[in-house]
Amino acid sequence: MPRVALFIPCYVDQLYPAVGLATARLLERLGCEVVFPEEQTCCGQPMANAGFDADAAPLARRFVEVFAPYEHVVCPSGSCTSMVRNHYDGLVPAGPGLERVKRSTYELCEFLVDVLGVTRLEGRYPHKVGLHQSCHGLRELGLGTPSERVLPPSSKVAGLLAGLEGLELVSLTRPDECCGFGGTFAVAEEAVSCLMGRDRIADHVQAGAEIITGTDVSCLMHLEGLARRRREPVTFRHVAEILAEATA
Repeated sequence: MPRVALFIPCYVDQLYPAVGLATARLLERLGCEVVFPEEQTCCGQPMANAGFDADAAPLARRFVEVFAPYEHVVCPSGSCTSMVRNHYDGLVPAGPGLERVKRSTYELCEFLVDVLGVTRLEGRYPHKVGLHQSCHGLRELGLGTPSERVLPPSSKVAGLLAGLEGLELVSLTRPDECCGFGGTFAVAEEAVSCLMGRDRIADHVQAGAEIITGTDVSCLMHLEGLARRRREPVTFRHVAEILAEATA
């Protein structure tokens, strides 16, 4: 039985706790022993993205201290996972603890496919679903093949969703375009951010999506806020919630 330490990002902890609970239920259902290190804090991504490395460094060092003992660390967020794997060098002193944490930290769908070897989940979810592929997960973690690369299309997240009975993944005209959230970008460049988000919503709606899903609640939160203001006929669910509900 794999022992998994659950890493819950700030957005999930404070605003979308149901996503963390769904992640735990899904992992347990697949035979994992799930533990939650209560000493965990923010991974430091917001500070690092804003250019405040000195403020991000203590959080990064703390993260390594808390999670270094675990063989598997699973997170329902591509961007926070990428922060640990790709951006801790320079914030944390080089050493075996840092390298161990970088090797052991996975985004949820990545862990299901690459570690547990899940190719199909037994479950039913009779809805038309649009998949928003967040930038960090797609381009820094390799959860899928970005359209700018001349390679056969692939998506670990889409593969898990498509295996559910009754679920139809809608076809988008721009399947991997940024939603415009980008952390502090949504604050510093509000107008551009909102236009990008509305474009993404329009693409999903015209494709017939009833539900928009993804691996990052930050992106989904941004899109949901825009959709609510315009009363768009679409709802938003994190991929962990869909997979957990479908396999219950």
